[in-house]
Amino acid sequence: MQLTTKKHLTNSAKNVANVNTALAAATCALLGTVPSVQAEEGVWEMDAALLYYGETDRVTAVEGVFSAKKDLGDEHIFSGKLVVDTLTGASATGAVAQPSPQTFTRPSGKGQYVIGEGETPLDDTFKDTRVQLEAQWTQPLWDNMRGSTGVHLSKEYDYLSISINGSLAKDFNQKNTTVSAGLSLAFDTIDPEGGRPIAFSEMVIDQGQFATEQAYQAAFDATRQQDSDDKSTVDLMLGVTQIINRNMLMQFNYGYSMSDGYHTDPFKVLSVVNDQGLTQSLVHEDRPTERTRHNFYWQTKYALDTGVADISYRYATDDWDINSHTIDSRLRFNLSDNRYIQPHFRYYQQSAAEFYQPFLIEGTMLPTFASADYRLGEMTAYTIGLKYAVKMQSGNDWAFRLEYYQQDPTNTGFDEPGALQPLDLYPSVKAVIAQVSYSF
Repeated sequence: MQLTTKKHLTNSAKNVANVNTALAAATCALLGTVPSVQAEEGVWEMDAALLYYGETDRVTAVEGVFSAKKDLGDEHIFSGKLVVDTLTGASATGAVAQPSPQTFTRPSGKGQYVIGEGETPLDDTFKDTRVQLEAQWTQPLWDNMRGSTGVHLSKEYDYLSISINGSLAKDFNQKNTTVSAGLSLAFDTIDPEGGRPIAFSEMVIDQGQFATEQAYQAAFDATRQQDSDDKSTVDLMLGVTQIINRNMLMQFNYGYSMSDGYHTDPFKVLSVVNDQGLTQSLVHEDRPTERTRHNFYWQTKYALDTGVADISYRYATDDWDINSHTIDSRLRFNLSDNRYIQPHFRYYQQSAAEFYQPFLIEGTMLPTFASADYRLGEMTAYTIGLKYAVKMQSGNDWAFRLEYYQQDPTNTGFDEPGALQPLDLYPSVKAVIAQVSYSF
């Protein structure tokens, strides 16, 4: 929800209510729930958006979103959302670059591809389509208490996620203070093409050593588990929203998440290199089957005469030893009564997981768990962008957003033997994000 701040005190009071509603929405968004929001009774409110995300020489995503909300009377609100996105391009495998070309087998076991000398190994057959459906019901309960419950369904080619959620919010102190609590239960099933790799099994590459196609297929199948696997997740969120004065309010959240089951990425591998840094084999990664996460969130919104200032900070930690800090800021400038621009800056920093390793050394004992996925390594990232929005005479809204994103992985102290030293083992990921949205 956006704010339109006026110089008149009567409108400033309205803005406080708008800020409070926006923060309540942010609170429940952590669990995918929808709070009680002001809606015109009996009228459908629609939102549509199209988003483009494109990494340089890597993944490209296009996402369409359509959502609808209706107050059926007495603040009994139904809302629904449909999301469809497609992903194509090249995805990092986890293997390290080498001074000579490398051959890889595709995850399905059907076919191979070659990566040139000095290049980061990327699987350019990455393709997927996801369809997501959400439905939410929100209504007053008693004595300034609101309740919300909903369901979520997401389906990809090899992944299915189903979840339910519920939340409660209660107003105190003449509705200047709101306390909320939410719970979400999710169940995911994964059935990757080609089967789930056995932990640390060696990638089978056909380089002429197999007499027949059947012999190769038997060797490939020996590295796979053909049945699907699953993961369950419990998320808990506790929040407090406080109006400080006529122009400012704050929100504090604590989130707890516990997941159990299959966390491994079946498409990621690790390079096993000798003391000269040359790859001797490729093995499939393995991650712990449990993960517990905590996050602490603070947000402040301040209504100015010329717009709205919005800044937030999140600290997250988990038992994989990943600790992260996120600072997110937006400053809205009203150009007129019906137009505004909003610069956006976000900074993110995380430490590496305890089992993150960019490669394994030949002849050493295999670790209990290991992954070379750069998303689990130490990194910094930032996003900078601008949003422009305009309200039409009909009352409908158009918004346009353009942002630049850059992620910079770093070496956490791993020695790079021989041939690896002159190579870029931690390349930056750069992306452009563009979005157009329409509310009616």
